[in-house]
Amino acid sequence: MPYRPEHKAQTRARIVECARRLYNRRGFSDVSIDEVMAEAGLTRGGFYNHFKTKEELFAEAVTSYITCGPGERWEGIEFDAGATGRVFARQIVNAYLSRQHLDDVDSHCPMIALPSDAARAGPVMRQTYQRLLQGMVGMIETGLDRDDEASRGKALAIVALCVGGMVLARTVDDPVFAGEIREAARAAALEAGAFDDPVGDKAA
Repeated sequence: MPYRPEHKAQTRARIVECARRLYNRRGFSDVSIDEVMAEAGLTRGGFYNHFKTKEELFAEAVTSYITCGPGERWEGIEFDAGATGRVFARQIVNAYLSRQHLDDVDSHCPMIALPSDAARAGPVMRQTYQRLLQGMVGMIETGLDRDDEASRGKALAIVALCVGGMVLARTVDDPVFAGEIREAARAAALEAGAFDDPVGDKAA
């Protein structure tokens, strides 16, 4: 009896999610196709029914990250997906630099989990990583003053603070020091965007 079309889509999604988690834990190069398929409860042969190469799987795993909002991904994060402008941008900064994001290794953003992998990768992987980065810059830019000619530069700086702050925070063992790094980056990012933050970061 042949599988229904939705079965193939569900299987593909499971492979992508397993790959994303494994890449976050160990990096792209140290995770084999066999390990991804085993994590998904499948055999290696089934991989090629869904993907041509491991790089194609990486690209989809990175892209899949943006389909789930912070409020769904991490408990305790207050995130209104319907918010706009400065409120939306502030939420992005607070969620990205939250303790929940740092603690949940499996759900780390690929930009903080896989920068070295992307830097050493081929065009397909680098372009996928770049699209994710450009998407975040665009979201932050929507919260800035559109009449400000420097808004693009500010958005880039804010994203650099968010990603760089988290990359550094995840490299240290001292949780207090990691928290200081996150908070310093968060405060600087909010100040750079002039995002009002009257209630502070409740998720920190």
